[in-house]
Amino acid sequence: MDETDPHIHVEEKVAQAGAAYRNTIASTLGRVPDAPSVVTTGCARRVPYAMTSPHPERVTCLACREHAHREHLRFADQAERLSRMPGAVITGDQAAEAARWHRELARRFSG
Repeated sequence: MDETDPHIHVEEKVAQAGAAYRNTIASTLGRVPDAPSVVTTGCARRVPYAMTSPHPERVTCLACREHAHREHLRFADQAERLSRMPGAVITGDQAAEAARWHRELARRFSG
């Protein structure tokens, strides 16, 4: 862990970062997972959790921005593919909305 790194990063597991994910887990399991004190980032560094953000406008590490861009595009494609599978638990409309949301985040990380 580099104590002199001034950048704001994204967590390596972009889609599992932030309050929205923690709220989903809490509503599903009835428990709130603790936020870790140190996380691995999209640029493969270990930094304090406080030096990360899921918000594109706050991320200053270029490698992390590129990582988040790729990951959000990948999740968008994955949501669309999964909704077309037999027995899918999400509808095509729900998948399209999730894909739009991830593509919009990807666009914001690329800018």
